[in-house]
Amino acid sequence: MQVITSKDNEIIKNIKKLKDKKYRDEKKQFIIEGVKLIEEAIEEKVKIEMIIVCEECMKEQCIEQKLLYQIAKYNCIYVSEKVFSRITDVKNPQGMLAVIKMENTEDKINYNEDIIFVLDGIQDPGNLGTIIRTIDSVGLKQIIVSKDTVDAYNPKVVRSTMGAIFRVKVIESQDIIRTIRNIKKHEYEILATSLNTENSIYEIDFSKKVIIIGNEANGVSKGILNIADQKAKIPMLRKNRKPKCGCSDRCNSL
Repeated sequence: MQVITSKDNEIIKNIKKLKDKKYRDEKKQFIIEGVKLIEEAIEEKVKIEMIIVCEECMKEQCIEQKLLYQIAKYNCIYVSEKVFSRITDVKNPQGMLAVIKMENTEDKINYNEDIIFVLDGIQDPGNLGTIIRTIDSVGLKQIIVSKDTVDAYNPKVVRSTMGAIFRVKVIESQDIIRTIRNIKKHEYEILATSLNTENSIYEIDFSKKVIIIGNEANGVSKGILNIADQKAKIPMLRKNRKPKCGCSDRCNSL
């Protein structure tokens, strides 16, 4: 078993470059890290270009034998702990990461889905990952993001999707208003989230809807609000409200 011990190895340098969006877009590749995500990738039958394994993890038997049998079918590259620390993106790495081929990268929108989610300038990787995970949980297969939204293949986003990134197609729009106008031509109504309305998102009929979620600080941009058919807010849960009777938070008096 050959082990890479130099940080200047070409394979290692190329993996490090994949932390940059420009290089990810160019190579149509992204990184996943951790046992669970790699198991999910194998189960979903995504295109795994290579799997990088830390040599020390093999020696210490940190990885289950069953998974070792599975990854043996792929292009496995073993590296020293020092080299792995150069390419990992987490504080406490599990000693395994993989390079994945981006699939479904075409920008064709599926108009057979009743609901289409559009993200306008989402900046937090955890927020984007959670949204993708939520979309996956309700059976939707696509999401449209503005060009100023954080990259969906950012390592932090990928981790927070918990595998949903393998099932949800991410379409990046270079002109989000134009894209929304084109979707509208397919008989969709445009629903923008906004605090400046009394309408609740939970009271909306979601048949043939485009739901637009805006930037964490500024909300949906004015240009999109101007073409929206409806506006609705997402009510916050009453987390800290205590019932007058002094019972638990689950008391029906709430």
